[in-house]
Amino acid sequence: MRLLLLSTLAWGVLGDMTTTMQVTSQQGQTLLGSFCFDLQADILGWELDVTFSTPVKDLSEFDGDIISPSTGACFTQVKMVNKPPNGVHYSGEHVCVKMQVHRCSSSVITATGVLRDLTHAQQAVPTAPTGAGGQATKYNYGEVLMKSILFYEAQRSGKLPPDNRIPWRGDSALNDKGVNGEDLTGGWYDAGGNTKFNFPMAFSTTLLTWGLIRYKDAYEKTGQLDKMYECIKWPLDYFIKCHTNPNELYVQTGDGAYEHSTWTSPERMNQNRPTFKIDADNHGSDIAMEVAAAMAAGSIAFKQKDPGYSTTLLTHAKQLYTYAMAHQGKYSDSVPDVSDFYKSYGFADENSWGAIWLFKATGDNQYLTVAEQHHMPGVAWGFSWDEKNAGANILLYEATKKSIYQQDIVSTFNTWLPGGSVTYTPKCLAFRLKWGSLRYAANMAYLALVAADEGINTSQYRQWAIGQIHYILGDTGRSFIAGFGKNPPQRLHHRASSCPLLPAPCSWDMEKYKGPNPQILYGAMVGGPDQNDTYTDDRDDNVRNEVTCDYNAGLQSSVAGLQHLAVVSQFPNPLQPVCPQ
Repeated sequence: MRLLLLSTLAWGVLGDMTTTMQVTSQQGQTLLGSFCFDLQADILGWELDVTFSTPVKDLSEFDGDIISPSTGACFTQVKMVNKPPNGVHYSGEHVCVKMQVHRCSSSVITATGVLRDLTHAQQAVPTAPTGAGGQATKYNYGEVLMKSILFYEAQRSGKLPPDNRIPWRGDSALNDKGVNGEDLTGGWYDAGGNTKFNFPMAFSTTLLTWGLIRYKDAYEKTGQLDKMYECIKWPLDYFIKCHTNPNELYVQTGDGAYEHSTWTSPERMNQNRPTFKIDADNHGSDIAMEVAAAMAAGSIAFKQKDPGYSTTLLTHAKQLYTYAMAHQGKYSDSVPDVSDFYKSYGFADENSWGAIWLFKATGDNQYLTVAEQHHMPGVAWGFSWDEKNAGANILLYEATKKSIYQQDIVSTFNTWLPGGSVTYTPKCLAFRLKWGSLRYAANMAYLALVAADEGINTSQYRQWAIGQIHYILGDTGRSFIAGFGKNPPQRLHHRASSCPLLPAPCSWDMEKYKGPNPQILYGAMVGGPDQNDTYTDDRDDNVRNEVTCDYNAGLQSSVAGLQHLAVVSQFPNPLQPVCPQ
């Protein structure tokens, strides 16, 4: 006999359902019973709180794990949470949770069970900034900036601040330590997994900070300036911890292969997390220079806001620069574990990139000389965590106005703009590579905006950059940013946002679940479509749907650049997308 449902509340909002225990068999003091519920929505995790009318003991369960109290002594209340395979249920299912109990007396037992839906966090929808000033624009750039910053907050590792705005994220990886016990907590998880890869993290920090330095007014006008400072300070604080002495830098926390073989949120991790470093015997000038660039950029950004912190960052940047120049080499040769994820293919570009950032931070011509000595002439393939020469060339031109650097910039964009070697999708995305197709377009869009500011093909480069960014924001009929715009992606390849709330477990069942991620990862840009503009919102497709810190960095800084243009009334009007005919 099925028991009547006593009350039903909104699943995923209040999430509580109450019923009474149905006794299916009884032998002596032992009873077998079940609590049954008719689901009105999908659930990915549940907690069952049971209250017995008289004390019981030695409870055995079949579908869940007891979380309180311990069995043995007599008790009247018990909590249990679903086992890993038993959390995913779909709307319309009749779900029964079975258990066996032993009575502590001969009294008749009744019981009430409250099933709590642990699928969704109570997450407020962020309010889009208004009143940013300047020209009216097709998309709300302030909303993109705000939500992209929220994405980076969702990527935080370590002890979260009291004002944490991501309700489904908690403290994690609090035991991250170096080989001698150094505190390595903090930083950002790289992508949809739980490893901290410092090379792309540092590049992301540099690019975000560059956008803040250059387009600070965009953050001021949209009310995001304080949160942006907090955003970049989080990884910068971590890099300070990682730089344990002048000739030693930790470059990775976590076992990439192991953590990619599991599907769980950072809060649920319980494994030992190895750490990897470069030093005088294990060279890695590329990552040392990238972290130096991030810290030099940070020193510029914080110079007025926090002079002491700015000085600290600059000291670390100088030490890392000195180490890098004396210990040239690829960090992935010293840290083989990273090779399957972020293998370095050279370090010459980082020499120029790191040096020019030290020049920007100090004004010392010795750094400019080194940056010019390591200039990589010719066409740049792109701009990303492993290829910095396009960005270095723009900074070199900004510093010197030499035609050699302008020629490199123009030659590079001649390959990216229509008529060059970079192919275009039918709807006008400059398609460089299937992995992170949007990332390359967004990064180059940022460089185009900066080059335009420096007087290089200003109108053409701005028009092209706007077209690429607007493609991402929705010009094809859909947004590629979670929680923004029309028809945004909902099934991101991202462990934490795919998991139900604690104490429910999270496993590969969540990765295979066909519904939307239960937690909205606001502001995260997915990898993007293929060369035919084809995109499927499928969590299992990590090429199209994974998100990473470096994917968002160019997007956010580009949008800051567009907001700046709108504020200072330099937005191209009328706007004509630059696309092959």
